Amino acid sequence: MSRITVVGGGTMGNGIAQVFATSGDEVVLIDVSPECLDRAVARIGKSLDRIVKKERMTAEEAETVKKRIRPTTELEEAAGSTLVIEAVPERLDLKRDLLKRLDGVVGPETILASNTSSISITALGAATGRPDKVIGMHFMNPVPVMKLVEVIRGQDTSKETTAAVIAAAEALGKVAIPAQDYPGFVSNRVLMPMINEAIQCLMEGVADREGIDGIMKLGMNHPMGPLTLADFIGLDVCLHILEVLYEGFGDPKYRPCALLKRMVAAGHLGRKTGRGFYEYD
Repeated sequence: MSRITVVGGGTMGNGIAQVFATSGDEVVLIDVSPECLDRAVARIGKSLDRIVKKERMTAEEAETVKKRIRPTTELEEAAGSTLVIEAVPERLDLKRDLLKRLDGVVGPETILASNTSSISITALGAATGRPDKVIGMHFMNPVPVMKLVEVIRGQDTSKETTAAVIAAAEALGKVAIPAQDYPGFVSNRVLMPMINEAIQCLMEGVADREGIDGIMKLGMNHPMGPLTLADFIGLDVCLHILEVLYEGFGDPKYRPCALLKRMVAAGHLGRKTGRGFYEYD
């Protein structure tokens, strides 16, 4: 049994906390907002209830998992952890500042991992005194369901850190696949241009939203159409990743579609706001 800390109680953070607790680890879940922590604990409870209903876990086992998660607003509670994973919003300044603070809290052997979907691991590592122990651990959403963890080595990430993180992901029942530290890594470098082009097709009237999604689902065997997927991810997140790709490579193929920019400006961000390319209750 290891002690793991997850910083950030949002969708990704509470999912990461849940899978580590399910595998038997003691988890410290940190967020600056007590309200966010309350929501995170409630969401974990609902997720575990669904697993119990599917008879993949007993009610007693679910209670044990819940007891392994300790929510707190104190960053100092990360001390003593073997692995700390940050899952705060996708802002370079925010993540750099957090990792710099964590560097002064945890022991010298602790690995600092980022769940970033696009930000440079090298840049994050440089904010600490342990760039050899800073790594990307990009979980997919929803974390309890999706098998992939994209593992990203920064310029100075050691082989030992990489091996330890791959082993930690595999202990969760995940498949860990390494990627190099370039903008968007592999997952979003391939995915976001497809989503962006689907939005461009919608803007140009090539087909309606159902047509675009239907063609990609039935013709390419995708479980979810690109516009539905964009709503699920969050249109603001899609825009941010495309901006990172465009800035990082300077290639116009990554330039965000004008319709995507307009929808984000209007606050139509997808499922989380009830309206994106589709409408949600």
